[in-house]
Amino acid sequence: MGKILDLIDVTAGYGSDVILRDVNIEVLDNDFIGVIGPNGGGKTTLLRLLLGEIKPFQGHINFYSSSKDETLFGYLPQVSTIDRKFPIKVIDIVLSGLMSKNGLFGGKKSQNREKAIEILKIAGVDHLQNYSVGELSGGQLQRVFLSRALISQPRLLILDEPNTFVDNKFEKELYELLRELNKKMAIIIVSHDVGTITSYVKTIACVNRNLHYHRSNRITAEQLASYDCPIQVISHGKIPHTVLLDHLKEKDHDQHI
Repeated sequence: MGKILDLIDVTAGYGSDVILRDVNIEVLDNDFIGVIGPNGGGKTTLLRLLLGEIKPFQGHINFYSSSKDETLFGYLPQVSTIDRKFPIKVIDIVLSGLMSKNGLFGGKKSQNREKAIEILKIAGVDHLQNYSVGELSGGQLQRVFLSRALISQPRLLILDEPNTFVDNKFEKELYELLRELNKKMAIIIVSHDVGTITSYVKTIACVNRNLHYHRSNRITAEQLASYDCPIQVISHGKIPHTVLLDHLKEKDHDQHI
């Protein structure tokens, strides 16, 4: 199993503000990592480091390509970051995922279009190929950008809160699709929905200024507390319930619903 990337003693942030400190993690082929943590804990900063949008203050990020033509990343951003007024059609959004250093698109135009339509069909939105961004619902837009992330057949797929604005039907379809995709590529998914992702991911990284890597998809409220990771935990059983961990660590305020 090959290594895709690793972070070694990475500290990062913005200006003089340190957001992440002493982060160490490696990503291997066919990993399926769920990234969890409180708002402001550094999840977005971690993604920006992986995508090369920011540089670490100290430490090293190493990327390991198996060939010069390989697409290392496919990225699905949060829908809320998309400019819905931008005049572009669905089919062109997906095709933009084929942009490369050697030209706007690799391969023949007709073949690329067929590939884009096929991926849109898998996502269930091929009938929207000629729609503009402004005509789509949040869930439809999420499917379109997932298609864009997949068209170049990346080695690592990175998803930032992919279940936001997605209808319940597609949410289940999405996670089942990710399970199939994981047979071909590594996946990193950022999510607050711990109860759902633990049914699909293989390992969990809790990010709250530091990164604690848990080499299992099972994680308890006690483990989250020891990681100083105050987030909502959902337990699935005969009687589903939610455990709300107190951000101030006052045990008397723990709630069980």
